[in-house]
Amino acid sequence: MENSAKENAQLFSKSIILPIDGSSAKSESSASKDKQTYCGGIKIFLGALSFVYFAKALSGSYLKSTITQIERRFDIPSSLVGVIDGSFEIGNLLIIILVSYFGGKLHRPKIIGVGCLIMSAGTFLIAMPQFFMGRYRYEVFSSSTNSTVSVSPCLQDKSQIPFSVLERSQVKVNAGCVQTVAIIGPIFGFLLGSLCAKLYVDIGFVDLDGITITASDARWVGAWWLGYLIAGVLSVLAAIPFWFLPKHLPRLESRKDSSTSSEQSKFIIEDNREHHRPNDQKLKIIEMAKDFLPSVKNLFGNPVYFLYLCASIIHFNSLIGMVTYKPKYIEQQYGQSPSKTNFVIGLINIPAVAFGIFSGGLIMKKFRINVLGAAKLSLGSSFCGYLLLLSLFALGCENSDVAGLTVSYEGTKQISRYEQTLFSECNSGCICSKNEWDPICGENGITYVSACLAGCKTSNGSGKTTVFDNCSCVGITASPSKSSSAVMGTCQKGNECPKMFLYFLVISVITSYTLSIGGTPGYILLLRCIKPQLKSFALGIYTLAIRVLAGVPAPMYFGVSIDTTCLKWGSKSCGGRGACRLYDSNAFRYVYLGLTVVLGTMSIFLSVAVLFVLKKRCVPQDENITANGGRGMVSVQNRKDNFVNSDYLIQTTYWPEKETQL
Repeated sequence: MENSAKENAQLFSKSIILPIDGSSAKSESSASKDKQTYCGGIKIFLGALSFVYFAKALSGSYLKSTITQIERRFDIPSSLVGVIDGSFEIGNLLIIILVSYFGGKLHRPKIIGVGCLIMSAGTFLIAMPQFFMGRYRYEVFSSSTNSTVSVSPCLQDKSQIPFSVLERSQVKVNAGCVQTVAIIGPIFGFLLGSLCAKLYVDIGFVDLDGITITASDARWVGAWWLGYLIAGVLSVLAAIPFWFLPKHLPRLESRKDSSTSSEQSKFIIEDNREHHRPNDQKLKIIEMAKDFLPSVKNLFGNPVYFLYLCASIIHFNSLIGMVTYKPKYIEQQYGQSPSKTNFVIGLINIPAVAFGIFSGGLIMKKFRINVLGAAKLSLGSSFCGYLLLLSLFALGCENSDVAGLTVSYEGTKQISRYEQTLFSECNSGCICSKNEWDPICGENGITYVSACLAGCKTSNGSGKTTVFDNCSCVGITASPSKSSSAVMGTCQKGNECPKMFLYFLVISVITSYTLSIGGTPGYILLLRCIKPQLKSFALGIYTLAIRVLAGVPAPMYFGVSIDTTCLKWGSKSCGGRGACRLYDSNAFRYVYLGLTVVLGTMSIFLSVAVLFVLKKRCVPQDENITANGGRGMVSVQNRKDNFVNSDYLIQTTYWPEKETQL
């Protein structure tokens, strides 16, 4: 027995050979050395893996923060931006199942290292168009350029009709730490997005004094490309440690493994045990491939797994669509700059999500909730979260007063998109283009699409300080005490909008926290409804389904829906339709929040179905069904929670008294 135990120990450690001489002193010394090697190796691995999760989460969240910047930089609609965002997940379609199924049999650290290098190459490629497509050129009226000479924006000679003028300047250490860092990553991703959004897109290549727009302008584009270069470098650095790690780490066997390990550690141990079998017992790749289809059939034949998968797909469609266009929604609905929007999301919303996930796990542990309770908690958090979202319908801002688009030139009535007309009697003497977007704010508080359409006769100053005078359209609504002048940029939204934005932030944080509470219970439910040997494969299928059926399509159809609310499209230099400059605030709010709530409601109904199936398959706590159909008492050891799967019984014990880690 002693030799057998030592032989088993040798199988779990390739770097340490335990002596077989019966010496207790030597055995203790070897065991101590084995423990030190294990602890050192696992710390290095977890540290490196945490950094990978950080880099990955930062890249993904940074992409979300640059959606509006990319849209404006390349003059594309939200629908096309949604395709770009969705394509971020397409790469998983061909490899994620193979990695999850065969990856456990191969050299995992090197596979992770290769993945990091591929990820870094992808982030570098995203930034490349900035350097191949020339400098950013936005729509600008000729009188806005660097000139202090008085110019008449209201052109009355066809020979003076301006073309789109271009810029003259050339321009305790465990798997929990991994999840924690994965939450920190998005925080830094959005904060990085906030910093880059403050910097002009062509910083370092153009004279910034010649830029006539500010960060709050609908044409402003920040240095979106800079963050991708930073994320790419981080991914390269994250790949380095994995090339120096062994294929397997030594694992310490302990009698406490089955009673004191957490759910995640059990999962890791069960998945790794097959790697320590003798070489003659390892499965061939071809033999593993033969089990692929039966494994798929077994998973989808499990009603709990299938229903939970469907509920998760629809739920993540709702969440991904909401998160993707949340910066855009805040900018358009509340008139906030991209920099402030990203800062708020990164500093307030993401920590609320992290705290919600932590709270969900804490509740599971403190109250020792079983699989049925986990399903109830997950359902309850979703239900309350989507109820809170309903209140956001009332926390919107009205449309900005834009002459000819949302209000009449007289400023006396709101107009619909079917009544829009940019030409009026007050600017009839001017030869103006209806396609350009170079807004000015009149003294009357109304925004005009351009100085020409405002009927301005003279202008003074240059760049951002340009002042337009004798504007005939401004004069017809201005009070006697106010002049008929205007300044560059759009007018601020109503006085109530800042207050509405504050209310929105409060409700948004509470909603994010509430929805995130169900994250950990849902993960526990997923692991406990399948066979132990299929856990890795089931998680791979789950991740693939979420990314392909939610991560890819959600940004696309959310973007298409948002495009339908555009009131004024920009124009490209070639004459085509560019990015949207002005949205109908009310329509945007109803489309954005409506899609989110409808999808969330559908996922709730499927979650109810999951709960119903679970109740039918849970054995009463005080009795067990015997083989002959009779009922017998369940032993105290197995009494905690017996769950009947589709073809076998899994006896599980949740959150034992001795467990100290979440």
